[in-house]
Amino acid sequence: MMIDRVLPDKLYDTAKRVVDANRAANRRIALAESCTGGLVSAALTEIPGSSDVFETGFVTYSNDAKLSVLDVSLDLLETFGSVSIAVAWSMAQGVLEKSTADVAVAITGIAGPGGGTEKKPVGTVVFARAERGADPQNVVADSRKFDDDGRGSIRLQAALCALELLMPGSEPFSEEDEAFE
Repeated sequence: MMIDRVLPDKLYDTAKRVVDANRAANRRIALAESCTGGLVSAALTEIPGSSDVFETGFVTYSNDAKLSVLDVSLDLLETFGSVSIAVAWSMAQGVLEKSTADVAVAITGIAGPGGGTEKKPVGTVVFARAERGADPQNVVADSRKFDDDGRGSIRLQAALCALELLMPGSEPFSEEDEAFE
């Protein structure tokens, strides 16, 4: 039996749109993933010819990996926690520094079933998008609270959101989103 795809159709279709749009825009993309564990990278590489646009993906699941691979500062991790706008932004900036990509998206969150707190419940995921040549003081990051329909559902919702952030010309975050710091 031949299996052509291993991921859900919605994830595949969204990744295909991202690859096609970035190819048309002549943009290279990169990722820093924590709670999604490489799911976004897997979705992109599921698309034939994705190497035209997808340069690299880092899975920095532990805080030690965030520190050593992406140069996230220990002060940020200790002050704000790994699931924070400050850390997501630092992750996105770290990917840009370690690659030649034009745009990078970082994802960090709490997929559960444990690990949540009252302030940062299970389903809290923080995203950041950094673009080469943009002012690094202009932070483009925010958080989402996904319904806690289980770990797989949270990770899938986070992967879909991250893919949308990789679309050229997309508005990263709307006004009504709540930010967790």
